[in-house]
Amino acid sequence: MKQLFIYFLPYMKAYKKEFVFAILGMIAVAAGTTASAHLLKPVLDEVFINKDREMLVLIPFAIVAVFFVKSLGKYVQTYYTIYIGNDIVRKIRNRLSEHLMYQDMAYLNSMRNGELLSRTTNDIARIQNVVSRLIPNVLINAMLIVSLTGYVIYQNPKLAFYFLVVMPLALFPLQMLAKRMKKYSTRSQESAADLTARLTEIFNNIEIIKSNSSQQFEQQKFSDENMNFFKLSMKQSKTNALVSPVLEFFGSIAIAVAIYIGANEVIDGDMTVGSFFAFVTALFMLYDPIKKFSNIHNQMQDAIAATERIDELFQREPAIVSGTKVLEQIERIRFEDVSLQYEDKVALSHINIDAQKGKVYALVGDSGAGKSSLVNLLVRFYDATSGTLYVNESDIRDYTLDSLHRKIAFVTQRIFIFQDTIARNVAYGEPVDEARVIEALKRAYAWDFVEALSEGIETVLDEFGTNLSGGQRQRIALARALYKDPDVLILDEATSALDNKSEAAIQKALEALKGEMITFIVAHRLTTIEHADEILVFKEGSIASRGTYSELLENSKEFRKLAKQA
Repeated sequence: MKQLFIYFLPYMKAYKKEFVFAILGMIAVAAGTTASAHLLKPVLDEVFINKDREMLVLIPFAIVAVFFVKSLGKYVQTYYTIYIGNDIVRKIRNRLSEHLMYQDMAYLNSMRNGELLSRTTNDIARIQNVVSRLIPNVLINAMLIVSLTGYVIYQNPKLAFYFLVVMPLALFPLQMLAKRMKKYSTRSQESAADLTARLTEIFNNIEIIKSNSSQQFEQQKFSDENMNFFKLSMKQSKTNALVSPVLEFFGSIAIAVAIYIGANEVIDGDMTVGSFFAFVTALFMLYDPIKKFSNIHNQMQDAIAATERIDELFQREPAIVSGTKVLEQIERIRFEDVSLQYEDKVALSHINIDAQKGKVYALVGDSGAGKSSLVNLLVRFYDATSGTLYVNESDIRDYTLDSLHRKIAFVTQRIFIFQDTIARNVAYGEPVDEARVIEALKRAYAWDFVEALSEGIETVLDEFGTNLSGGQRQRIALARALYKDPDVLILDEATSALDNKSEAAIQKALEALKGEMITFIVAHRLTTIEHADEILVFKEGSIASRGTYSELLENSKEFRKLAKQA
């Protein structure tokens, strides 16, 4: 429990005013609860036994006043603690999503999407339960325990002693249950992440599942994960269900002893009936926050496990960090003896390229030859393991990531469409300028089909752009790249889904634009790169040969092999 308070304390410091109101509300609840127990003494002793009518007139007003204070305090305490809790969770969720988006591609690729989704939803939901409900309940129940304990000691120190000695004996089995609860909570949260990952995989690959009629195969895998989650959840519930019975058993012993001794004192005349019933009422009231406190302690094990899993993500720091120089314009890109290694795999080996503005560079080769690895270095998804990649005359790592990415447009094989309007998809990350959007769509040969839509550029696209054809999605992605007015354009099989006519038109448009930028084209269809200024033939991470299309046909065995395959 202390661990959670320490972890969330930096967040809580921002809510001093709200905490003052919340604590005042808690004090009012504790005082009202204690006062309501104390009212039994005058009711029994003065009204029923001494038959004091003046006291009878005062008591109803006192009861209403006490419960008004208690109710008002409860409202104030509840509102402000929930406000603090929910706002802390909002900040954690914002901070975590931003933190993850700045992580290295290598790390993000190594994590399952479902795992990240589960940690930012399921685990944070468990944390929300802590900061908006459990921690406030700890504070209010702690105040109730202090105030009621003080009252029972004030009423009868001897009777209070018996209760306060027996009840702590319950802490030993409760501590054992708490340890088991944390273990099962950790495993349950891992299982929930597996379940989310399985669902994410199913819906991301639904086309291949349906086309192979493998629904039952996938359902069986999901069912196994679901059963595992169910078993762990039941172990959690079983452990949690033991807390209340254990506490009630020890509580019943403590209360029974206190009642027996107290009743004897009333019979012997050492204690009034009113004092006895006020004491017993306070005792029963004291039992309730102790019981809740123990339940909260057990539930917090679930939150501790979730907090540890979230903190694992926060502890991860990206290796790709932004430089300090602002990149104004790209005139030249130079790879100087660049090598790249993914863990034990060599992706690129001793690459040397000098790319000039106004030139088109085509990258060809078999799958896994290193083409995509090279363009990944350009956008700093990865940094070179050795050698230096220069932009203009400076190391690419010297520039801020933001200014670098504003100058480089990257259109990949995988087309990314957001569930938003066409205009916002094209102007992604920048303010929408309708004239620029239309111009970019025209350059990408997408304006004809967009103009024909009833809402035009304000048409909302479905998730993944499923209300467009593959070729249309690819042209939207190309328009997005051209909207940036980049200095470097990277096309990774960016025209593969287009028909021959559209592809030829785009090639013509790119030819007209080439003087304004450096263009890198990753291609499998060699017909699309016949007019490239330089073609780089990759093989096993190295450049096997380079030259123009005609030069390579004449001099490169590797290129001729690729040409035959095409």
